[in-house]
Amino acid sequence: MHLRRKLMPELPDVTIYIEALDRRIVGRPLERIRLNSPFLLRTYDPPISTVEGQVVRGLKRIGKRIAIGFDGELWLVIHLMIAGRLHWKPPKAKLAGKYNLAAFDFPDGTLLFTEAGSKKRASLHLLRGAAALAAQDPGGIDVFAATAGEFETVLRSHNHTLKRALTDPRLFSGIGNAYSDEILHRARLSPLALTQKLPAEDVGRLHEAVRVVLTEWTDRFRAEVGDGFPEKVTAFRPEMAVHGKFGMPCPDCGSPVQRIRYAENETNYCARCQTGGRLLADRSLSRLLKDDWPRHLDDL
Repeated sequence: MHLRRKLMPELPDVTIYIEALDRRIVGRPLERIRLNSPFLLRTYDPPISTVEGQVVRGLKRIGKRIAIGFDGELWLVIHLMIAGRLHWKPPKAKLAGKYNLAAFDFPDGTLLFTEAGSKKRASLHLLRGAAALAAQDPGGIDVFAATAGEFETVLRSHNHTLKRALTDPRLFSGIGNAYSDEILHRARLSPLALTQKLPAEDVGRLHEAVRVVLTEWTDRFRAEVGDGFPEKVTAFRPEMAVHGKFGMPCPDCGSPVQRIRYAENETNYCARCQTGGRLLADRSLSRLLKDDWPRHLDDL
């Protein structure tokens, strides 16, 4: 089975969060901010109380971050990291429990910021000015705005594996572990193929897959949420083709989905569809099995 962990919300999730927030907080005053964690707020100037009473003027996605804008070029920047989530609650909702980090009180409801688990990685910044906001951006290109040529230039700018390139926020904005798996499966490309050796036709197919997969999932979430608020943000979706599906049949060819495990993540892929049946070495398991490590799907 796959690793049952929460993974960082990616472009489709963050987009739907922003759309749901737009319907609820833009044009409304942020009456009060309540903090329940000393680790969450990473800035002190300007003080967080500066935006209390101010009206929200707009929202932006910065990679996987959510930026809430106020007059005077003030921006509250939320980074959910891996286990952070947002919830819309009735006005003046209680801020209790170790997972509740902060509450943002509006006239019509409270935005609750939570983080499951013991590792406090989620963050909140209050910034002033366009330059300070821009410094939060890792620099990855918007895959929807980029032309095919711009996409290829960025992809080939470093000789990385496709998996590493797609998930590098300095190269591409908003793509993480889950959707990179789905994109590579759709493009029929190995996660370990090198960017600078990839044939031009494969680059074109990858560019198209990035746009199609992210659009499809954003549209799917939009339909699921409707006018509500996204409360079940997770990287493991039963409708996904390969991500989190180790050992399960590929929806296209029926072969068992494979994985490469490393640190706290894993890459899922279909050997039949993506690598010509060749099994990619799992660092820990292939070292253990050595000569007994199967090289091809048919050897399993």
